[in-house]
Amino acid sequence: MADKVRLAMIGCGGMANGHLRGYELLWQKGMRNFEVVACVDTNLENANKFADTAEKFQGRRPIVTADYDEVVRNRQANAADIATPHGLHHIIGCACLENGIDVMIEKPIGITVRASRLIAETADKKKRIAATAENIRRGLGQRAIHWAINTKKIIGDMRSFFSQGAGYSPFPGDAPPFRWRIQKLFSGGLMVMDSGAHFVDSMRYFFGDLERAYAELRLFEPAKFTDEKGKTVVSDCEDSWSAILTFKSGLVGTWSWSNVQPGHSYRTVLYYGSEGSIKDTGDVFHGFQSLAGEVMFKDGKTKSVNDLAIEFLLSLSPDEKERLFPFGITNGVYLECWDFIDACAKRRRPDVDAWDGLKAKAFSETVYESAAAGKAIAYDDVVACKVEKYQGPINKKWGLTKR
Repeated sequence: MADKVRLAMIGCGGMANGHLRGYELLWQKGMRNFEVVACVDTNLENANKFADTAEKFQGRRPIVTADYDEVVRNRQANAADIATPHGLHHIIGCACLENGIDVMIEKPIGITVRASRLIAETADKKKRIAATAENIRRGLGQRAIHWAINTKKIIGDMRSFFSQGAGYSPFPGDAPPFRWRIQKLFSGGLMVMDSGAHFVDSMRYFFGDLERAYAELRLFEPAKFTDEKGKTVVSDCEDSWSAILTFKSGLVGTWSWSNVQPGHSYRTVLYYGSEGSIKDTGDVFHGFQSLAGEVMFKDGKTKSVNDLAIEFLLSLSPDEKERLFPFGITNGVYLECWDFIDACAKRRRPDVDAWDGLKAKAFSETVYESAAAGKAIAYDDVVACKVEKYQGPINKKWGLTKR
């Protein structure tokens, strides 16, 4: 067992709020082998709010700083939860790893595959833990569907899937959370790799690795905002796409989405096998969060995903249940926080490590690279950084030159 996990929260806005609630719940459940020792954000108001919350549940106030390097340099933490804009993931992550600090990094783990590879390789070199903060696969619904498809084979041999959605809700470019997200050089891309990071991780979890992708991307209604110098900045990221995904197993799936299609809206998420299908009533990114989906068999009989989840839970041994859902927690965000702290304390591999994050990232990037090339692109070539037409300018921006 390692010493007490001394955790720095680096980035104290947006998704990091969910992480902080997770750490608070763990304390309430009696897990006291960690302490939040630092709250880091360039917005000191956000950092102070985090410190206030941490002080309330753990009895000691973390330091507050705008400079992550202060925490790294002074060795105040031995673990870091990093939830910053995508372009900073590899910079902050590698600085921590190089100085003996384990990291959990919000998805997508890196702004490009090359950035993700740098994080994973640095973790291996320094023998540190690097986890990807991927919450969706950990939820009860997603675990149950994985079991139903791969263990029970409830719908037989997989044949295809369709994950498609369209509607009209353009991005508000002037809203602070979207200012960096709608700029390719700062975000790496928009929904294919933002919420899309959840979908591609789930597809790998369900069906294994991708073989190739063919995709078309469009930007119909660019979002705009005015920067600090009064200059108008226009989005250069996608708001619509269609992709055909072929897996190494032979499975073929369709993934399409757009938020700029006026009039009728629709959503279809269906997985087809030789004996039936599974319908997900959620969106095209987050999968089986409500347990309200349905299985339908060849003979027309149905079963709810909720009933499937109950069967799954009953199939687990007490040890398996405690490993997957410690303290009875089924919220994926809270589970990723538990997994990171437990992995750091026990010096074990986290459930979703940096290499898993890289492979999910490469899935999204294969979609982007196909659209950039105008042809189908092999996934393994993207994993190996052999195809970087789309990613090239982003790598250049962040100093990620070929090695």
